[in-house]
Amino acid sequence: SPSGKVTLSDLFNGHSQLFIKHFMLAPGQEKPCFGCGLVVDHVEGILRHLANNDVSYVAIARAPIAEIEAARKSMGWNFPWVSSFNNDFNYDFDVSFTAEEREKGTAFYNYEYGDPGIDDLSGGSVFYKDEDGQIYHTYSAFGRGDEQFLGVYAYFDIMPKGRNENGPHFNLGDWARLKNTNGRTSNPPAPIHEQAAACACSTHS
Repeated sequence: SPSGKVTLSDLFNGHSQLFIKHFMLAPGQEKPCFGCGLVVDHVEGILRHLANNDVSYVAIARAPIAEIEAARKSMGWNFPWVSSFNNDFNYDFDVSFTAEEREKGTAFYNYEYGDPGIDDLSGGSVFYKDEDGQIYHTYSAFGRGDEQFLGVYAYFDIMPKGRNENGPHFNLGDWARLKNTNGRTSNPPAPIHEQAAACACSTHS
């Protein structure tokens, strides 16, 4: 973390429940993934409500903490965000993949094996810590399972045009933008095969 090494237990921050956002920011990645950015844009207004109900929220990315802090400052985000750069956390929770796993098609993501086409993908994981300090992994969602944390879709789903994702990507790539790009741009994000390999949002797949 910005203040030094933290353990998974530390991330509970006095609560018994912990939500981890597996954020796609790989080492050297120039900009945060816009899909992950959209997800965390939903969070800052509800952090105190989560805490009031015994829930801690933390994002984890594979980039070094200095790069995470630079991205946070650029985007104006204030939620807790830590780095797994010096450990195997992302690989243990099947959101990052080695070159060998990708080449052999043995990478495990969203409960199936294959080549995910990229080194990092998105997700969310939940943990519970009991009174003895024992930690339990109770839930994970990946890929489109992450959409339940995109509250904006609840509005789109009752609008006359619905999600209005009619191309060229047929997903949130048709409209979502990082908030520091001054709103909607005329050119939507490129499809996954045209993007830098470091961009890891599951919405591109």
